[in-house]
Amino acid sequence: MKVPPAPADAGPRIAFQGEPGAFSEEAVLAWFADPRPVAVPTWRAVFEAVRDGTVGAGVAAIESSLAGTIRETYDLLAEFELRIVGAVSVPVRLALLSLPGQPLEAIERVYSHAQALAQADEFLRTRPWQVLTTYNTAGAARTVAEGRERGAAAIASPRVAGLYGLEIVARDIQTGENRTRFVVLARDGAAPEAWARSPQGAGRPRMTTLVFAAANVPGSLHRCLGAFASRGVNLSRLESRPIRTAQWEYVFWVDLDGDAAEPRVREALRELRQEAAMVRVLGSYDRPVEP
Repeated sequence: MKVPPAPADAGPRIAFQGEPGAFSEEAVLAWFADPRPVAVPTWRAVFEAVRDGTVGAGVAAIESSLAGTIRETYDLLAEFELRIVGAVSVPVRLALLSLPGQPLEAIERVYSHAQALAQADEFLRTRPWQVLTTYNTAGAARTVAEGRERGAAAIASPRVAGLYGLEIVARDIQTGENRTRFVVLARDGAAPEAWARSPQGAGRPRMTTLVFAAANVPGSLHRCLGAFASRGVNLSRLESRPIRTAQWEYVFWVDLDGDAAEPRVREALRELRQEAAMVRVLGSYDRPVEP
């Protein structure tokens, strides 16, 4: 995707998926000190913009505390040779937004992303609304605003209301607490850590993300995992994903506690490489703070 060049005096250009006001833009604003967010239409476009160097870095949603892992992001991480240099956890708070002057009783249609609609399901079941799916929460708000659509509302972040001239009809309509974890992506050789709002590696707990494929022999997965267990390295997440280029073959995605440069983690990775058919370390970075 073509991304126009930035003025020389602009802050670092950081790609996010969606429209201004999207939760992915909130991730950019939360992690970077003085960013220039660049909206692109898809997660793939984020990866492409980072790979091509038209932006300095990008953010991609990787996990929801309610919906689980974002599978498209893992497939893209496997496809693109990018590094994970950071992570940020964004609370998902939802509001019902409409054109000014419309009471709740006037709303007939509600637009939003499928995940946001699911997270607001209890609220939506209180009235016989027509529920319509869009590609992005902020995009839903923009559609309502630009179309001047009476009787319609969007579910999005309350911050979006001011961006598109909408009013908040109802606040905090999400069910329970939900957070989305985003990873910060960069090319090899780039150092977006210098743009971070908080200094990286300054005493905060570190984590490492990697992917490996066990050899197709009995006991291989057990020995792969034993490389970490024998050294007391905790795996905070382990998930298998099918390999897109081969039927019934899987890789394992791992988040572990610690930095790949730490002696015990380094030794575990050395043993893993001796056993596994493939190992790729995507990056070590500060564990995101979740207040």
